[in-house]
Amino acid sequence: MASSSNDPFSDERFDDLFDQTMDHLFDTLSEIQAPPKPKKKRAFIERERELGHQQLWNDYFSEDCTYPLHVFRRRFRMNKPLFMHIVDRLSEEVSYFKQKRDAAGRFGLSALQKCTAAIRIMAYGSAADAGVINVFGDEYLRRPTADDLQRLLDVGQSRGFSGIIGSIDCMHWEWKNCPTAWRGQYTRGSEKPTIVLKVVTSYDLWFWHAFFGPPGTLNGINVLDRSPVFDDIFKGRAPKVTYWVNGHQYDLAYYLTNGIYPDWATFIQSIPLTQSEKARLFATTQESVRKDIERAFGVLQPRFAIVKKPGSILG
Repeated sequence: MASSSNDPFSDERFDDLFDQTMDHLFDTLSEIQAPPKPKKKRAFIERERELGHQQLWNDYFSEDCTYPLHVFRRRFRMNKPLFMHIVDRLSEEVSYFKQKRDAAGRFGLSALQKCTAAIRIMAYGSAADAGVINVFGDEYLRRPTADDLQRLLDVGQSRGFSGIIGSIDCMHWEWKNCPTAWRGQYTRGSEKPTIVLKVVTSYDLWFWHAFFGPPGTLNGINVLDRSPVFDDIFKGRAPKVTYWVNGHQYDLAYYLTNGIYPDWATFIQSIPLTQSEKARLFATTQESVRKDIERAFGVLQPRFAIVKKPGSILG
């Protein structure tokens, strides 16, 4: 009988062949593997915050500052010691006004720079968004024109809803500093006081109507009764629209809503209890298209943090 050392199928021989095969396979895969992608570095932009702080200090706060005391008082409506007292308190107690370091370890804007910008706005009595309103108000803060309505009707028809010009809904904005005497009319149950924002938006996230200020105890119907969204229609100033559905002509556009709104000709709601395939298709399509307004609220709050944080207006 031959010895096991000469057996081509012995365990040792098999282990050697297996190791050689795996080594060859590993080398082959290593050669054909794509090289690692180089790490992208973030672009560095020199903002010269330190230089800006030093220039501000030299202009108003150093011993031999550029602008004298009477100019400082005229521009900031207060004397310099009071100004510095405000800066010190805010930098100690309010997180936003504290000077912080970025990811690279560099200091951001100083408390003096932040307070100077805020107090200048207060001193000159103009809202922070006044410039935006003056420049872009005519383009974005306006009623829809006849061309706008026709475009909305065309897009609505392509989505399966002839005559739709948008969706209508409301959201609640927490009012942090609500006066105690008003908490009852702005609070629902055990919740915090809120203010209602009712809007009309279209597929492109354009806010065609915004009604802000009703107390949080109101629901969608109560806010609708106070909203001027239909004033142009009542007064005959709304642009005329015409569209056809199943061979019938209609002259009144409509909005998509949820189930809380009344059964008006200008509101198209979903079907809560569908009993047929046709009804299920309509409900699914209506709820899908009405997501435009939910998407608008979802985009508005992350991009403009003031909307998702407690409001302190009138507080």
